Amino acid sequence: MSAALTVVGLGSGDADQLTLGIIKKMKHAATLYVRTLDHPVLNDLQQEGLEMTSFDTIYESKSSFPEVYDEIANQLIDAARSGDAGTEIVYAVPGHPMVAEASVRLLKERCPQQGISLRIMGGESFLDEAFIRLGFDPIEGFQLLDASSLSPELIQPQLHTLIGQVYDGFTASDVKLCLMEVYPDDYPVFVGHALGVQDQEVIHKVPLHELDRTPGYGNLSLIYVPKNTDDALRRRSFARLHEIVNILRSPGGCPWDQEQTHQSIRKNLIEETYEVIETIDEDDPDHMKEELGDLLLQIMLHSQMEEEVGTFNVYDVIEGLNDKLIFRHPHVFGDNQAEDANEALQNWEQMKAEEKTRKGQDVEKTSVLDGIPRDLPALMKGYKLQKKAAKVGFDWDDVEGVFAKIEEELAELREAVQQGHDAEARKLELGDVLFATANVARFIDTDPEEALAATNRKFVARFQYIEDRLREQGKTPAESTVEEMERFWQQAKKAGL
Repeated sequence: MSAALTVVGLGSGDADQLTLGIIKKMKHAATLYVRTLDHPVLNDLQQEGLEMTSFDTIYESKSSFPEVYDEIANQLIDAARSGDAGTEIVYAVPGHPMVAEASVRLLKERCPQQGISLRIMGGESFLDEAFIRLGFDPIEGFQLLDASSLSPELIQPQLHTLIGQVYDGFTASDVKLCLMEVYPDDYPVFVGHALGVQDQEVIHKVPLHELDRTPGYGNLSLIYVPKNTDDALRRRSFARLHEIVNILRSPGGCPWDQEQTHQSIRKNLIEETYEVIETIDEDDPDHMKEELGDLLLQIMLHSQMEEEVGTFNVYDVIEGLNDKLIFRHPHVFGDNQAEDANEALQNWEQMKAEEKTRKGQDVEKTSVLDGIPRDLPALMKGYKLQKKAAKVGFDWDDVEGVFAKIEEELAELREAVQQGHDAEARKLELGDVLFATANVARFIDTDPEEALAATNRKFVARFQYIEDRLREQGKTPAESTVEEMERFWQQAKKAGL
């Protein structure tokens, strides 16, 4: 048998907030533990002769709060197990035991496993005082966040937001930076210290950028951000994007968007993809940001069309992607290891194969060449086909074999042209030359699409150089000889174009 364990709340800081039942529990406890002595109520209780043991020394000996709370829970369980049956150990925590009390959460998990009777008695939490002192009704929409684990995606401006565990200025600085991802720098916020505690309560209203310059942060501090339904504050949220696209497609929205189908905007998806690629090649981050948005819009529109008929929505798309990324990265989210990019890629391919098996696909009946999109640009598709075939040994021993194949295919193309073969035959022979040329890319570790794109850009730059020089002479390319243009071409090469 063991002693019973009761957790009581000390309220947010004023002795008048304590219930008579909690006071009696503390006075009659076999042993009274407190998480910390740094609480206004405890000074009054000590003056009345109440003896207690605090866990303040654990804060000094541990390097993180999770370690502190874990140790407190362990010590309380040990004390209960070694206590006499029929006695009661009381553990007092600031505020309410079920509000932002990690040690109590651990006790709730572990006490049943240890056969220890656990009782929790409430106390007024800092939330009660916050609702009163800051003057808002939580029924309007409210969220409580922890400063130590705050992130921008958790913040919902349309809700009243209280941020607890703001122990010091460093934490307040982290909160400020996070809030500034969502709110304007001068957005009004409130800092509350010791709410409801007589002669100690302080409330500051400050612009967001001054949040960490406000004095007085400690164990009884919080930050309040009033709710705001202005759509401008939701501009960075994915939910707002989903909402906007829904409005565009709905009755009363945009007539053009309403008329579109998957097929009608199919080409837009391709065009926007190439525009993103262009910004990558130009190393233009600002333009890239804009074009990535245009590409994302295409994904949103296609997803919205399916949402309207009830098949899936964009959140299903995100869920599927999240699941796939986690599943295909067992070296990150599981127990597998990957020392370099090659091993990571092997894990990816292995998990892809396992996915097919789980979906009921017969891996033995699938082709090695499966998985390559039908409508890829031909050069890129040829390169990927060759890479897939090479993985199972269908490949040249070295690049010299590829060069020989190119010469062979080039000779056949020359013969087809010189002997006047029909257009279809010439086209096929030209395709063979291009396909063989793409094969060289694998051996020299170069993407043929990127290589050709670089050559295209080089050609454009040099030809525009020719046009500029001719323009200076009052001429156009059509009015010039090949020799003149070749001379300027060589100049462009020497200029590094």
